[in-house]
Amino acid sequence: MKKIMQLGSAFVGVIVGAGFASGQEILQYFTSFGLFGIIGAVIATALFAYLGMVLMRIGSRMQTISHRDAIYKISGRYLGIVIDYIIIFTLFGVGVVMIAGAGSNLNQQFDFPYLVGTSLMVILVLIAGMAKVDRFVAIIGSITPFLILIVIILSVYSVLTMDNTFANLNTIALEQQTTLPNWFISAINYVSFNIAVGASMAFVMGGAERNEKTAALGGLVGGLGIGILIILSHLAIFSKIDLVQGYDMPMLQLANHISPALGFFMAIVLFGMIFNTAASMFFSFGARFVEIGTRKFKIFLVVALVIAYFLSFVGFTDLVGYFYPLIGYLGLFLTGALIVASVRIRKLKKETEGS
Repeated sequence: MKKIMQLGSAFVGVIVGAGFASGQEILQYFTSFGLFGIIGAVIATALFAYLGMVLMRIGSRMQTISHRDAIYKISGRYLGIVIDYIIIFTLFGVGVVMIAGAGSNLNQQFDFPYLVGTSLMVILVLIAGMAKVDRFVAIIGSITPFLILIVIILSVYSVLTMDNTFANLNTIALEQQTTLPNWFISAINYVSFNIAVGASMAFVMGGAERNEKTAALGGLVGGLGIGILIILSHLAIFSKIDLVQGYDMPMLQLANHISPALGFFMAIVLFGMIFNTAASMFFSFGARFVEIGTRKFKIFLVVALVIAYFLSFVGFTDLVGYFYPLIGYLGLFLTGALIVASVRIRKLKKETEGS
């Protein structure tokens, strides 16, 4: 059970990054559709649980050390090439967004220069990237419970102190800007985007666990955890939409409204969650091209981080606004392949044992 919870917590940590923990993703993908956002959140929860289980199970069955082998096995040669490059593009791109998010987080809460947060994040990711896989899972999983605690506190507080009607809150929520056409497509796009983000590291984490059942349950628990966090965050933001609208990081603003001390703690945890995703992205990105733990891997990681550092100065908001929905649509190729793979999982095992 301990191992299942550790894997589940790590999976949550991989998926939950700057956009989620800050509340900006939830605001655009769910709260902007008002009460229908709740239905979208429930659909997203079910999909996260199912796909998380499939990802970790495939990784364990194939003993994956890089997403490349798993992707080509479940997708075939030609579709595999497409999905492989989509994931590569996603890994590096989201890594850049996370570095930018670190700069924005410390700038908004502490008024530090933008480059302080970005530079600190690059250094931390470089240190984490030198760790072994099992230690890396422990690192990113250990921070997740703090986020869960804060989200529960904020959601309970928001609902209990709601001083507006559902009708008025719904009207304000529907006025929030989003690039998604409706709540259903938004929910599917959100899951697709995050699966594209987390697939590579999930395969690697699953591959590090020899017990297939344990890996699958870890993915299931992690997926359910993500869904519950989505629902709670949506309720928190929706209940106080009149207070947090217009802020880049609505959850952080809500925490500051309750207490400056809670706001400070939230900012630290948010930075930790940004680190979770940033480290996961660059770790998986490097593992795709070179063997983990080698001198080449370390050199590759340094070069990738330097390039990402300079790209991050495009700005967090602009990167999220243009990059996330694009990956959500491209990620549908991977989501479809995973659903098909879950149906033919036994055949996949025979192919793997025969190769």
